[in-house]
Amino acid sequence: MKLVDALPEEAPVALVYNGSTAAVMMASPFDLSEFLVGFSVSEGIVEDPSEVTEITAIKHPHGYEVRGRIPDDRASAMDARRRASVGPMGCGLCGIESLDEATAFPGTVAPMVAGLETYARSALDALNAGQKRRDQVGAMHAAGFFTADGLIALREDVGRHNALDKLIGALAGTDVSGGAVIITSRLSVDLVQKCVRAGISGLFALSSPTRAAVELARETGLTLMVLRREAVVAYTDEKEDCA
Repeated sequence: MKLVDALPEEAPVALVYNGSTAAVMMASPFDLSEFLVGFSVSEGIVEDPSEVTEITAIKHPHGYEVRGRIPDDRASAMDARRRASVGPMGCGLCGIESLDEATAFPGTVAPMVAGLETYARSALDALNAGQKRRDQVGAMHAAGFFTADGLIALREDVGRHNALDKLIGALAGTDVSGGAVIITSRLSVDLVQKCVRAGISGLFALSSPTRAAVELARETGLTLMVLRREAVVAYTDEKEDCA
């Protein structure tokens, strides 16, 4: 008997501000308004999600376009660091014109709420239970935001950085000071930068971080932890691990 798998969608998504394309990313074509808002914040195009207005998602024969408006001064700054090339899913650093942007210092964050790591495993359980699209088609990353009260929101995408951008967009207007992100991927520099720019103080994952990600997290004050089978391993604290 021949079996046919349901497969995840992946399409070019153009992110357009004030009529000018800033980036074209390969992404899952859903939650696109949140994708635009989250990308705007996590890439430093705007400082506050409310600066992105008049959002419209348009389907084209070969992809999608998400249009929004930002203040003129933001648009001028964005034009100075133009991103306008198609990038494969998963890299998160596609199309940048300057190598300096790849390791740009994103600022600093306040310390993560003490003891929040004790809620990470229950957040992971909730994340796994909430990944409806992964259950349908597989091959989907997810990023979730949790506090001591549980998992607040999650978003999925074929690209890990896209999932995080969608989550950041979904959290617009939410006080993120009391929570952290948990993500189903390795921890890289771009994920650290995105969380810090969004004001998120903690980042948890299932796979080890890169050395560069740990170094940047330490410089910014971001708490970086990995959920192992036997412990929660802290990479930015003095302690090696947590029970």
